[in-house]
Amino acid sequence: MSWSPEKTVVNSWNEWDPLKHVIVGRADDCHIPPEEPALDAKVPEDSDMRGQWGRRPQETIDRANELLDNFAAMLKKRGIRVDRPTCIDHSLPATTPDFHTDSQFGCMPPRDVLLTVGHEMLEATMSYRCRWFEYLNYRPLMQQYWEEDPNFRHEAAPKPRLTDADYHPDYLSDKIGVEKRLKWAAEKFFVTTEEEPLFDAADVLRFGRDLVVQHGFTTNMKGIEWLRRHFPDHRVHTVNFPGDPYPIHIDATFTPLRPGLILNNPQRRLPDDQRRMFNDNGWEIVDAAQPAHNAPPPLCYSSTWLSMNVLVLDPKTVCVEASEVYQMEQMDKLGMEVVPVELRDAYAFGGGLHCCTADVFREGNCEDYFPKM
Repeated sequence: MSWSPEKTVVNSWNEWDPLKHVIVGRADDCHIPPEEPALDAKVPEDSDMRGQWGRRPQETIDRANELLDNFAAMLKKRGIRVDRPTCIDHSLPATTPDFHTDSQFGCMPPRDVLLTVGHEMLEATMSYRCRWFEYLNYRPLMQQYWEEDPNFRHEAAPKPRLTDADYHPDYLSDKIGVEKRLKWAAEKFFVTTEEEPLFDAADVLRFGRDLVVQHGFTTNMKGIEWLRRHFPDHRVHTVNFPGDPYPIHIDATFTPLRPGLILNNPQRRLPDDQRRMFNDNGWEIVDAAQPAHNAPPPLCYSSTWLSMNVLVLDPKTVCVEASEVYQMEQMDKLGMEVVPVELRDAYAFGGGLHCCTADVFREGNCEDYFPKM
């Protein structure tokens, strides 16, 4: 598949082929959303986020944008085309006939909303009410790609109603405790019900012909079945990680670096029965190095394991957050050239280096990395 910086071609089949065109998010107008069922279940009980909502302080927005802009500039210097979203007004409420919430979220993590599979970019359903309209930040880019690439398929999954029937009320107590949450995670009992298909794009990892999807807080089994029917030429595999009391998005838990090699969060190991497809096909699953920090930054939803949230530029080159010294050391030992990128002060806006990007073009075609199935 040929690529030139002047002409848009949408093509990305996996997480590691050489990256040539990417979307990098912005921190503009990011809000801490008001309480709602999916969000309340995600915020840890000891978090400084509990009970807070509103626009994030301007100095933190400016700092996050500085880091995101620097990241985008570094990628451009490496010959990668970088596009940015057009921010909508996130202070506006999200209101439908079925729900109302007083503000929206932001557009720092395009990976949550946009799933690129081959020549298609799919807008995910999302499972937070405050994120229902988040796709609008990316619509100008989707329209541009559609005009420029005659083979581009712009798809949107059915928008969910997100009524109270989509959430288990049991999850809304802040007195449950981590032990009970871990038990529920092991039993695959999550905040989302099976009322309608729900998935975030960041719960999907692309391995050529195979898609690996995490069942957790933001993606339910109906969402995974919807993806299976939508991508009939792919094999769709469900995974879950019992050690995670707040399972949201797979990319701080399970990180493919190149064909045959995956990092796995040692606190959230892939269960033995789900490892079979990797073991049978010669893939190595390595425990990720420990995070350099023992707590997330202020007003951040994410865990310290954003240390694993890396962006692979090609099978030998990886971007790692600059303060994550142990993760950088491990990447070096695994034979990767490490590009340190400062991003920690932007974590609170939606995640790490993988979260704040969405692939548009990677070299290569759809390969079968698991011939023994």
